[in-house]
Amino acid sequence: MSSLLHRENTDWQRLGGLHTAEEIDHQPAIWRALAATLGGQQPRIDRFLGDWLSQPGHRVILTGAGSSAYIGEMVADTLNAAWPAEVRAIASTSLLTHPELYLRAEQPTLLVSFARSGNSPESLATVELLRGFVARPRFLNITCNAQGELMTGSEGREDTLNLLMPEGSCDRGFAMTSSLSTMMLAALAALGAGPWTERIARIGRLAGLAETALRRWAEPVQALAQQPVQRIVYLGSGAQEALAREAALKVLELTSGRVMAVANSPLGFRHGPKSMLDGESLVVVLRSRGEVARRYEHDLVQELRRDGVAPHVLTLGPEDEAEALPSFLPVPDLPQGDAALDDVWLIPLWLIAAQLLALNKSVALGLTPDNPFPDGTVNRVVQGVTIHSHDGR
Repeated sequence: MSSLLHRENTDWQRLGGLHTAEEIDHQPAIWRALAATLGGQQPRIDRFLGDWLSQPGHRVILTGAGSSAYIGEMVADTLNAAWPAEVRAIASTSLLTHPELYLRAEQPTLLVSFARSGNSPESLATVELLRGFVARPRFLNITCNAQGELMTGSEGREDTLNLLMPEGSCDRGFAMTSSLSTMMLAALAALGAGPWTERIARIGRLAGLAETALRRWAEPVQALAQQPVQRIVYLGSGAQEALAREAALKVLELTSGRVMAVANSPLGFRHGPKSMLDGESLVVVLRSRGEVARRYEHDLVQELRRDGVAPHVLTLGPEDEAEALPSFLPVPDLPQGDAALDDVWLIPLWLIAAQLLALNKSVALGLTPDNPFPDGTVNRVVQGVTIHSHDGR
């Protein structure tokens, strides 16, 4: 009998979570397939981008909706620091309502769209919006669905490059798991600085870490999900603040909103949001590799534990033995020296822990993770969106 994430496959099937469990578990394999795909696509990517990112007057907008928008937020600051071009993360849901705040007709703009299905109305409308507002737009579509309209509707256009993620990345479950992590790594590799060989090698190293993590984490996370927790707080700084938002969204989605989850930064949490803590709260502080950031994280963890309001105050991330603040999950041996992975490259690893917690919390509540909204109030591909024009454009 086959087992998966510390449960038999037949149990996952009975619980309505087999697709989601499989899609969390197969991420290392999908990432390795991505590394191979990108290696073959490098000449095509380099031809399309040329020196675009090296031009200070150019602009790159990373966009998507929901989890896809968080991909842009996770990587934007790292990419912006690496290139002369301006790189921003702007959700398609914001671009569509207030394009005048974000788009400049005269500024050459590359729109990078993240899309699992490639069929959401916001993704498609944002492309058309840029064609109407920007004089010289270009488009990079990072998508998991070869049949999606975002990809099929742009094939053959000189102003567009489609990057299709490996087979298996287009999640069948409700929540974005392997699709999200794979598209994020594709963006870091395709748009990042430094030698291509090193960028692709990082994906391979991360896949090895994730395989170890999945073996070690499934059982303790399942036990944590059995705790009577009604509120979950994820706290992260830098790129990990966007990771915290995605982690919180996974909880909301897979528990059908029955467990409330919020995200903030360790410093920002004191400024009001801390008041939400009660005796049924779990706080997860996502640790940074930055020395100063770690001091702030350490201070907050100690404060929350002294307060004693939230019964569970946990840390997740790179460990420092001198701090005596161990991660609540055993962290794989992270590569050091020239092979080290910084915070943004480690995000997919910590995402796995958040995905496992949301999956198991859904099961603990008696829900079906593959479809936590059987009444259709929330859908895998968003529905009910009417696209409105701007002043006749």
